[in-house]
Amino acid sequence: MKYLSSSAILLFLLLMACDNTKKYESFDDFPVYEGNDLGANYSKESTTFKMWSPEAQEVKLRLYVKGDGDNLVQEFDMDREKHGVWSFKIKGDIESSYYTYQVRQKGQWLQEKPDLYAVAVGVNGQRSMVVDLTTTNPEGWAQDERPVLKHYTDIILYELHIRDMSIHESSGAENKGKYLAFTENGTKSPQNLSTGMDHMKELGITHAHLLPTFDHKSIDETRLDEAQYNWGYDPLNYNVPEGSFSTDPYNGKVRIREFKEMVKAFHDNGIRVILDVVYNHTGQTEDSNFNQLVPNYFYRQNVDGGFSDASACGNETASERYMMRKYMVESVKHWVNEYHLDGFRFDLMGIHDIETMNEVSAAVRAIDPSIFVYGEGWTAGSSPLPSEKQALKANTFKMEKVSAFSDDLRDGLKGSVFEHEQRGFVSQGNGTKESIKFGIVASTQHPQLDYEAVNYSNAPWAADPSQTISYVSCHDNHTLYDRLKISNPDASASELVQMHKLAETIVLTSQGVPFIHAGMEMLRTKNGVENSYESPDAINQIDWARKSEHLDLFNYYKLLIALRKNHPAFRMTSTEMIQQHLKFLDYDGENFLGYQISENANGDTWEDIIVLLNGSDLNKTVALPEGNWSLVNDGTTINESGIGRKRSGGITVKARTPMILMKN
Repeated sequence: MKYLSSSAILLFLLLMACDNTKKYESFDDFPVYEGNDLGANYSKESTTFKMWSPEAQEVKLRLYVKGDGDNLVQEFDMDREKHGVWSFKIKGDIESSYYTYQVRQKGQWLQEKPDLYAVAVGVNGQRSMVVDLTTTNPEGWAQDERPVLKHYTDIILYELHIRDMSIHESSGAENKGKYLAFTENGTKSPQNLSTGMDHMKELGITHAHLLPTFDHKSIDETRLDEAQYNWGYDPLNYNVPEGSFSTDPYNGKVRIREFKEMVKAFHDNGIRVILDVVYNHTGQTEDSNFNQLVPNYFYRQNVDGGFSDASACGNETASERYMMRKYMVESVKHWVNEYHLDGFRFDLMGIHDIETMNEVSAAVRAIDPSIFVYGEGWTAGSSPLPSEKQALKANTFKMEKVSAFSDDLRDGLKGSVFEHEQRGFVSQGNGTKESIKFGIVASTQHPQLDYEAVNYSNAPWAADPSQTISYVSCHDNHTLYDRLKISNPDASASELVQMHKLAETIVLTSQGVPFIHAGMEMLRTKNGVENSYESPDAINQIDWARKSEHLDLFNYYKLLIALRKNHPAFRMTSTEMIQQHLKFLDYDGENFLGYQISENANGDTWEDIIVLLNGSDLNKTVALPEGNWSLVNDGTTINESGIGRKRSGGITVKARTPMILMKN
């Protein structure tokens, strides 16, 4: 019998120690961690670091003085624990230190990366920061309260980009392009009209929808003296505010404090805050934080093993996998608890699975039942996730308190976003009438609809009206004004304004949750640029001089919002209520429709309301239901006490014009 030498045994043991990781046949076999303490758990006495990487052979923790530069303090070998977790505890107070992880897998050291669960980072998000979050709270933060919200259908969304709102000289803001611009009261345009926060408050919106404001990749925070722009749909660190909107991106605490100051300012002004979240893909693929710390796990793969790409950005995340789902749920809870956010808009929500979206909704509503969750019910490409499991628009009724954008109404109003010259209901387009009716009833079941004639949906997809986001334009594609100019090249300036007003009148009087693209109330233009995600400020910025130029339009939209808020008939809370109280009137014409809301719907003080919508280029005279009617909206102004004489018998609706009447 032969025996191994002591040196051979030692070599064998060393090799075993270097590769003692269990091999898994599929991602479903990975151990999962159910604890809620991944990341840096700080106290003055010690900080415990925990990260999850089941197939890692080794994990190094590096501690730094700053968020960039050559200032390594020390390197530590993390300890393997159960369930794929690695941990290390450092004694003493290391608050405001920066740190990274590095994983060795399959014998290779991968890239040094920040913690996936980082809640603070340094410049450009390359290193995580150990932080006592209580030190980032602004004065009065403990007393911050969400503005009152009784029903989701009371919401009026206003989509904005942080930089766009204040970067133009006409904004009157001191902190141009920054979070702090929203904390400034009394800002004025050169024409002495309100801008920024005061403008939004004057307009009457209830929720500010912030385009991606988590830490994203495209903006180099070390070069903020140079012109840079991006919408932010390239995620880097999901649980940290973007640094370029802060006054100091090098100090990880500053962006956190200033973001909180902004949220508090919104709340103090009666406006809730929605964060646009992009969990469906990462800004990098092979080199992403996810992939370098836990290779491949957080992403879906094609049959050939490569990254699938339903986002059209190089990858798509796998929300159906336990740890990705857990990550999303814990992330939104962090934003709610730490930043007092009031809701989330999910980019390309159709990439996520239904079960995850339901868990997200349940988790945030357990904190506050008024928190609102909605998203894009589509993908940008094919996905290996079966369609019946995807959080698509057609599956919205399967989701609990999750809403989706109505592209049916959007394109019915102005024409397909993919065919720029196509016209819609407001611009004399053909075949859109049922799509508009579908939008008016918020994508719900209604006996007077021919669903086969709706542009994109052959069946109702909303279980109740709050599941539908009604809109005509957003940051994507052309602004409404630019689109109407393209598809109506022979229209006069006044005719374009008429179409614009008709479209937004339909949005703001439809059932469901209305959505406004910031600046459209002053005829916002991007000079014809369709996809301005990285266009310069000259294209994206809001020129506040336009408020003065189009003050009549602004005042009309302000009064229209007030009309909606004053009359719950436009904000019915159930499908059954809509079916009972809303009836379409029997008017002919491809681009003309009318409907009546009856019997003090939803407790309205007005017994009966008629809405008439003329999208044709001809005046149209129609019969009114029996009774005496007061005109409250003639397409030019709104007066709830009545405009002119009482009407009965019939009325003439001008071309490209809405009218609203109430029964005396």
